Amino acid sequence: MDPISLQLGTRNLHGWLVRLLSRNLEWLDAKVKLFLPNVDLGSEYQALDPTQRAILHLQKLHTQGPTTWKSFIQCVCMELDVPMDMEVLLMSMWGHEDGFPSLLEIGKESRSDSQLHPGLKRTYQSCGSSPRRKQLRKQQQELPKRYLQLLRTSVQQRYGDRTPGLGQPLAFHQVYVPPILQWSRASAPFHTQEGATTGDPKAEDGTNVNIRDLFSTKASKGPRVTVLLGKAGMGKTTLAHWLCQKWADGELDRFQAVFLFEFRQLNLITGSLTLPQLLFDVHLRPEASPEAVFQHLKENAEGILLIFDGLDEILQPCSDKETADPEDPASALTLFSRLCRGTLLPGCWVMATSRPGKLPACLPTEAATVHMWGFDGPRVEEYVNHFFSDQLSREAALAELRVDRRLWSMCAVPALCQVACLCLHHLLPGRSPGQAAALLPSMTQNYVQMLLALDPRGVLQAEPLLGLGEVALSGLESGKVIFSTGDIPASTLAFGDALGLLTSFCVCTGPGHQDKGYAFSHLSLQEFFAALHLMTRPQVDREALSQHVTLHSRWVQRTKARLGLSDHLPTFLAGLASRACRSFLSLLAQREEEWVAARQEIVLQALKKLATRRLTGPKIVELCHCVGETQEPELASFMAHNLPQQLPFHNFLLTYADMASLTNILGHRDGPIHLDFEGCPLEPRCPETLAGCGQVENLSFKSRKCGDAFAEALSRSLPTMGSLKKLGLAGSKITAQGISHLVQALPFCPQLEEVSFQDNQLKDKEVLNIVKVLSCLPRLQKLDLSRNNVSVSTLLSLTKVAVTCPTIRMLQVRETDLIFLLSPPTETAAELQGDPDLQGNANQRKEAQRRSLALRLQKCQLGVHDVEVLIAQLQEGPQLDEVDLSGNQLKDEGCQLMAEAAPQLHITKKLDLSDNGLSAAGVLSVLSVVSTCQTLAELHISLLHKTVVFTFAPELEEQEGIQKRATFPDSLTFQMPSEPSLRSPRIRLTHCALQAQHLELLCKALGGSCRLGHLDLSGNALGDEGVALLARLLPGLGSLQSLNLSENRLSLEGVFSLIQCFSTLRWLLHLEFSSASQHIILRGDKRGRDLLAPGSLPEFRAGARLGFGQRHVPRSFCLKECQLEPLSLSHLCKSLEKCPGPLEVQLSCEVLSDQSLETLLHHLPQLPQLSLLQLSQTQLPPRSPLLLADLFSLCPQVQKVDLRSLRHLTLHLRSSEEQEDRCCWRFTDCGLRQEHVEPLCCLLSKCEDLNQLDLSANLLGDDGLRCLLECLPKVPISGSLNLSCNSMSQESVLCLVEALPSCPRVREASVNLGSKQSFWIHFSRQEEAGKTLRLSECRFKPEHMPRLAASLNQALQLAELTLTWCFPGLEQLIVLLGLLTWPTGVLTLRVEEPWVGRARVLKLLEVCAQASGNITEISISETQQQLCIQLEFPHQENPEAVALRLAHCDLGTHQNLLARQLMETCARLRQLSLSQVNLCDASSLLLQSLLLSLSELKNFRLTYSCVSSKGLAHLASGLSHCHLLEELDLSNNQLGDEGTKVLLGALEGKCRLKRLDLSHLPLGGSTLAVLTQGLGHMTLLQSLRLSRSNIDDVGCCHLSKALRAATSLEELSLSHNQIGNTGAQDLAAVLPGLPELRKIDLSANGIGPAGGARLAESLTLCRHLEELMLGCNALEDCTALGLAKGLPRHLRVLHLPSSHLSPEGVLSLGQALDGCPHVEEISLAENSLAGGVPRFHQGLPVLRQLDLVSCEIDNQAAKPLAASFVLCPALENITLSWNLLGDEAAAELARVLPQMGRLKRVDLEKNRITAYGAWLLVEGLAQGSGIQVIRLWNNPIPPDMAQHLQNQEPRLDFAFFDNQPQVIPRGT
Repeated sequence: MDPISLQLGTRNLHGWLVRLLSRNLEWLDAKVKLFLPNVDLGSEYQALDPTQRAILHLQKLHTQGPTTWKSFIQCVCMELDVPMDMEVLLMSMWGHEDGFPSLLEIGKESRSDSQLHPGLKRTYQSCGSSPRRKQLRKQQQELPKRYLQLLRTSVQQRYGDRTPGLGQPLAFHQVYVPPILQWSRASAPFHTQEGATTGDPKAEDGTNVNIRDLFSTKASKGPRVTVLLGKAGMGKTTLAHWLCQKWADGELDRFQAVFLFEFRQLNLITGSLTLPQLLFDVHLRPEASPEAVFQHLKENAEGILLIFDGLDEILQPCSDKETADPEDPASALTLFSRLCRGTLLPGCWVMATSRPGKLPACLPTEAATVHMWGFDGPRVEEYVNHFFSDQLSREAALAELRVDRRLWSMCAVPALCQVACLCLHHLLPGRSPGQAAALLPSMTQNYVQMLLALDPRGVLQAEPLLGLGEVALSGLESGKVIFSTGDIPASTLAFGDALGLLTSFCVCTGPGHQDKGYAFSHLSLQEFFAALHLMTRPQVDREALSQHVTLHSRWVQRTKARLGLSDHLPTFLAGLASRACRSFLSLLAQREEEWVAARQEIVLQALKKLATRRLTGPKIVELCHCVGETQEPELASFMAHNLPQQLPFHNFLLTYADMASLTNILGHRDGPIHLDFEGCPLEPRCPETLAGCGQVENLSFKSRKCGDAFAEALSRSLPTMGSLKKLGLAGSKITAQGISHLVQALPFCPQLEEVSFQDNQLKDKEVLNIVKVLSCLPRLQKLDLSRNNVSVSTLLSLTKVAVTCPTIRMLQVRETDLIFLLSPPTETAAELQGDPDLQGNANQRKEAQRRSLALRLQKCQLGVHDVEVLIAQLQEGPQLDEVDLSGNQLKDEGCQLMAEAAPQLHITKKLDLSDNGLSAAGVLSVLSVVSTCQTLAELHISLLHKTVVFTFAPELEEQEGIQKRATFPDSLTFQMPSEPSLRSPRIRLTHCALQAQHLELLCKALGGSCRLGHLDLSGNALGDEGVALLARLLPGLGSLQSLNLSENRLSLEGVFSLIQCFSTLRWLLHLEFSSASQHIILRGDKRGRDLLAPGSLPEFRAGARLGFGQRHVPRSFCLKECQLEPLSLSHLCKSLEKCPGPLEVQLSCEVLSDQSLETLLHHLPQLPQLSLLQLSQTQLPPRSPLLLADLFSLCPQVQKVDLRSLRHLTLHLRSSEEQEDRCCWRFTDCGLRQEHVEPLCCLLSKCEDLNQLDLSANLLGDDGLRCLLECLPKVPISGSLNLSCNSMSQESVLCLVEALPSCPRVREASVNLGSKQSFWIHFSRQEEAGKTLRLSECRFKPEHMPRLAASLNQALQLAELTLTWCFPGLEQLIVLLGLLTWPTGVLTLRVEEPWVGRARVLKLLEVCAQASGNITEISISETQQQLCIQLEFPHQENPEAVALRLAHCDLGTHQNLLARQLMETCARLRQLSLSQVNLCDASSLLLQSLLLSLSELKNFRLTYSCVSSKGLAHLASGLSHCHLLEELDLSNNQLGDEGTKVLLGALEGKCRLKRLDLSHLPLGGSTLAVLTQGLGHMTLLQSLRLSRSNIDDVGCCHLSKALRAATSLEELSLSHNQIGNTGAQDLAAVLPGLPELRKIDLSANGIGPAGGARLAESLTLCRHLEELMLGCNALEDCTALGLAKGLPRHLRVLHLPSSHLSPEGVLSLGQALDGCPHVEEISLAENSLAGGVPRFHQGLPVLRQLDLVSCEIDNQAAKPLAASFVLCPALENITLSWNLLGDEAAAELARVLPQMGRLKRVDLEKNRITAYGAWLLVEGLAQGSGIQVIRLWNNPIPPDMAQHLQNQEPRLDFAFFDNQPQVIPRGT
């Protein structure tokens, strides 16, 4: 027997215990782990049988001692199913209580290695009982009850003695005023029956939630979690403590236990712990058996409330990793997460408090969220009443609060309310009313006064306060809010504790470890002291201080797990920056106030800098708080004016205090502002802060958190917001009660223009109540009630309102949309009542301004009965613009009712019945409206697309008014036919499955209308049979404008049957058919509206035409994408033979064979009416050029053949009546080679009138060209031959030069072998004497020079040779000049090469010296890279003259030789021109020697050049010997005064000089004296140009005297000088003495009216004057009137731009000019003409150019101006840009364009012409005008429309730059 058996007494007892435990091994293993945690139960143990395992366990337990053994025996008796007799035996041996160790002691003994066991589990219930066992069980049941009672007593003791003392005002207050609570969702997670007490708030709104409702959840299972959100100071922590107190007092009877945890304390626990440790270490520990107590808490979890305060203060992140056992030790936050998710203590209640922001992810999504809003007015009063003990103090405090609105708004925050009450308690005694509140203007001032009130001695103690500030700032910077004893100096700690600024408490830092902690009474108090430290400590520099003035966004970043601790720190810094705090800070810092003021200025400047930034909504609100705290009106005004007009606030919480601070700032703003709140949780009474805010123009709220209380508060503020124009309240949960408040308030807001109540779940009654208010809002333009619940019956009630309300112009309903659009009257009802005259004219005004209504009821489930009601309503209503009933359920009957009622409803635009279930049978009944409705413009029915749309046009009288008002505001008139016009409606029956058998019924239904315009039957199934039948029925439908038969399964046979309609239908002009796309259209005249897309222009009456006159419109037949076989073409041509002409045929197919083309060409003689045959996008046979070349002999009426790329062929034919014209053959890109040249030329030789031949882009090559040049004399070309892009080389050029002598009719040839290869030869009808040859980019090589020179030597008729980029250098040109010898003649050689610009003048003259003939002209331009010489053959030497000049030559050896060569070559030089050159000294010296030898030189030009002073001396010396000079041009050179004087010295002795140009040379003072002295001897001078020469009035006086001798003067140009009135008068005295004067230019000379009048008087005496230019002078009308009295009879050019002329002066000039036979140019630009445009009656027969830019010409002046244009038949260029011309002017211009045959260009830039005006111009161009371009840049024409117009008419140019190419006019 083992020791255990001895202990048990008998073997039977031992054996029984072993058998019992072997059956419960799992339980036994758990107990062994509990009592013996160090025992290893490894694999060896698991291998034993159950009996051995039980014996082994018993032995180990027994050896641990009596305490362990007795505890184990007790567990066996209590937890296992032990028989009564055995339990008695076991308990009798170890059952007495003294022998049992407590469970707590067991825990302590076994906790040395592990803390994983929360307690002992009872897995089995025992059967039977015994006195001892019952006593034990009773004891276990009493333990939890005793613990809960002790817990309640502990809480009562904690809060029982916390009454506020005089020195501790911030301690917990016995009287608690609950703040406003609001559920964050509309469906609040609580039972409205539970906890509902009298006076509880509305359940609909979710505001003012009762405290009991926080714990009345619908969820019976799962986590019961409530999150309480509120800003700092709202009372979250106070509420948590108050709940604990209420539970301790027995008021929260549903909870057995309430545990409160503060995360700021839990943050100090760094290790892991279990939930029992969290409960029992932080709170009260059970006296015994904590496992049993925790087990009781688990079993009664639904009665347990765990409150976690300060969720936003969590330091450690929440771990996403969960262990398998939720009861494993973990961090405090992880335990909180398990509690929320229900994996730990399932069924318990969890409440957490937090500031708004990002919450931890551990919170379940179904957690209920409650917002804490603080105090409203009644709560503030209640708190004040409780705070002050006597009645007088209460009344005085409330009076102070009610007077000061800002202090009252601060009290909305409970923490601030408490501070304010404390301050008032201190300040009220001894002060008159209002003085106490005046000392509390800001939150910061409240805290300052609180410090003064707390000190019982009334003396500010700076040192301990600054000590607290240092502790506070260090805590904020390190994230610490709980301090230990070592963190705070002892004196500071004693001071803070004595004044109640610091609180002390026990802190649990780990299991079983507690310490004492300290914290500021409130976090905001810690921030206040930190701000004091920053403002008063010199150690905090300027930069550190400004860095703390920052704004914290309420939108917490995703990576930021928690909110910061310094929310109010910037606000307190701003408050301390106010002037009111300066003395306090000075006393605290012990510094002068100047020092404090400098610190305050740092904060103010930082805030001002923030106010200039673009901030988010949360930062704007925080900045408003800061700026308000400063009490600086200038700063508030600065911020208010820097706010954007559109101020959005999205997705962050806003309290009453936030809104109050915002409106406080807005009060300093002058301009309007728009406030938009979307997704923001708003305190229900927030709108109260908007009362009287006159700056708000738009106000919008969109949040499900806005309910009835919010609406009620808003309704109180709306009538006070006088500037509010737009109000939006969308997406809320307001009910009938909230709407009733708003409806009552809206009539007091007459200025509202837009109201939106969309997405508010409103019912029918509420919607109707809102609509009733429309009559009270005279300026309302839009009411949006979309996304609400509206029935069909209510919808019909709304339509009745729309019909009867005079201001509604549109009701739009579509599924969830419900919108009213209104047009406010010009005078409101109040104005009409106030003015009797207005009353008398009211009816007239209503008649004048007829109301129109648009009604859109889409997808509203309307039926037939509803339509009947609707029709009855509409028949009594106003004119209807539009009725849209699409998407309803009208069926055939309803659609027919609406169609029949349409004529009586006066619909002006559209009736839409689409998607209403219309069947094929109902289509014919709907068609009845065609004959009964006179205003129908279009009817579109498509059963496939469910479309039924009626489009109407206004009646004729209304349309005329609309056109006159909208499109033609002035007096645009149309030529109207004699009979009244009727509309031609468009009927579109597309995709209606119509077949041949339906046509007779259809035509019968349509036959009743003789005015049918357009018929569209596309997308049906007519087939060839149906089309043939329709062709017979068409005459019965009257004169259509178009017929669309596309997509009707037609073949060519059906199309041929339609061709006969050309003979039977007079209206049919165009027939188009495309086989691939099944597109077939029959239409009348293609002019006009088809140029633009449908709907782009306003519709006009049929027959309205501009006065273009009648035009013979050809008929056209277009056949596209068809197989054109010979048989089909024969059939087609026979069908076309009977068609009247003129006829245009356009064909296209993939491939056309030789036989098909021959068949087509052989039928051409049988079609004499054919004017155009076009084959496009068709692959033609390679033999096409030869077949077409022989066409002239087959069909002589062919005028033009154009074949491109063997894919496009155009034949123009002339009728027998038309005059014969020259022929043009073009075969471009047709693959022509050498072998084709001879047969082609043979066939073309038969065409005697061949004018143009184009063979460009072929494959002729050099051999082909040689062959062509050999055949060229046989081909009678009289115009041009184009051989460009034919792969030619220098060989072709040389062949051309060689062939010139054999081609006497060639007058010009030009070749360019560059990238854009061109090769042109121009002919004349007779032999040309002077030929021109231009060769470009030929890149001749040295071996080409002899052949080129030999060929040129044979071309004796060549007069001009231009070589551009042909020689790589000077050498080739020198060789060519040496080889070029003619027996006699003159040749001009022009060389344009880059090296010309690089070579110096000296080098180029050396090249000229190599010429074989005499050089008579030399022209050099370095910038233009051009050298031009004229050669005269044969060369004639003059050795005597050369010897004479060599005697004076002192040049070096080389230059001596060069000078001799030049003198020989240039002995007969008559013209020397140097332009844009840089003359070096050597060049000028050579020129001096050359000039000395030029006895025949008559013309010398040196312009735009740079010459040194030494070079000028050389030139002047040389020119002084040129006594035969007749023309001298020294203009535009870079010369100074001295250089000019030197050069002018050469004028001495130039008595034969006829032309002198010194423009752009400085001619002031002594320089001008040299000129005038020379002019005195120039009696033959004909032209003098002195523009831009700095001549003033004095110089002009001297010049005038010198001009008296120039009696032969014909041209005088003094433009852009400053002669002024004095100079003009001096000049006017001389002009009559110049009898030959023909041109005078005095533009831009500062001449005023006095000088202008004198000039006008003098110029009338210049009888030969032809060109007069006086622009850019302030001449005014007196000059114009003077000129008008006697314009010179030979005047050709008159330029008076920018002359300050008025309409009167221009009209007088126009009358004087009228009929002048020689006037070619007139410029009156930039004068204010308005209605004074020139008006001609006789006209100007040779006027070519008229410039009227920027003359303020409008539409009214357009008609007389256009009439004047017609009287000027030679006009080529009209400039009317930058005026005020609109569509009416465009119409007038379009009307006269066809009558102006020579007009090439019209400039209409920067006017007011719309797309319609541009279309009118296209109409005018279509009449055959020869205009090349019409400029329309910067007119109000959309880009897409401009592109469309330009595609239709390329001559319209909308580009900024004028790059319009020269376009060949149509028809040429």
